[in-house]
Amino acid sequence: MPQIFHRSTNTISRVSIFGALVFAAGGLWALDLFNRSDYMTGVAVARQQPVQFSHRHHAGELGIDCRYCHTAVERSTTAGVPPTRTCINCHAQIWNQSDFLEPVRASFRTDRSIEWIRVHDLPDFVYFDHSIHVAKGVGCVTCHGRVDQMNQIYKVATLQMSWCLDCHRQPERYVRPREHVFDIGWQPDGDQTTLGRQLVLAYDIHTRTDCDTCHR
Repeated sequence: MPQIFHRSTNTISRVSIFGALVFAAGGLWALDLFNRSDYMTGVAVARQQPVQFSHRHHAGELGIDCRYCHTAVERSTTAGVPPTRTCINCHAQIWNQSDFLEPVRASFRTDRSIEWIRVHDLPDFVYFDHSIHVAKGVGCVTCHGRVDQMNQIYKVATLQMSWCLDCHRQPERYVRPREHVFDIGWQPDGDQTTLGRQLVLAYDIHTRTDCDTCHR
């Protein structure tokens, strides 16, 4: 009986199968890289706000505590967006005729909130409580970066699940004394991991990685 297929058919079949597998794996790898890219996560992308507010000036140069504007951060799930009254407390006297601050004055006159653009915006299916993290010694800078050096706020972390789990699995690498949670420039005197292990015990911190910790 004559041979139907050429002898090279087996080789071509093997190359095609393995090539398809390599192509599929490469596609998944490229998709994962794209999903983690700054383009998708928004890392290092400054958002244009309705008011030119500089954290570098207020939190850095003037040394205003985070809690002056974000008043709910120690007792609520959200840090809270400061109301216009908070801005007017100072700017009724300082720069009260500045064109840059006209949106603030207009908001105060009309009692309409300024439409700030959220930078750190978690999906609706993610539960995050600021007050719990603050109470456990997680500093603002851990998630938000050195805002005291930013004119316009931008994300320094992806806020993706893998990033959150890294901290939940090894909290000793990140926790600090509670009295330094809002001290943006704080650095440990010695080894962070050694100090962190002590604080994990003192603050009764558990490595919570079960799904319902964040997805409720």
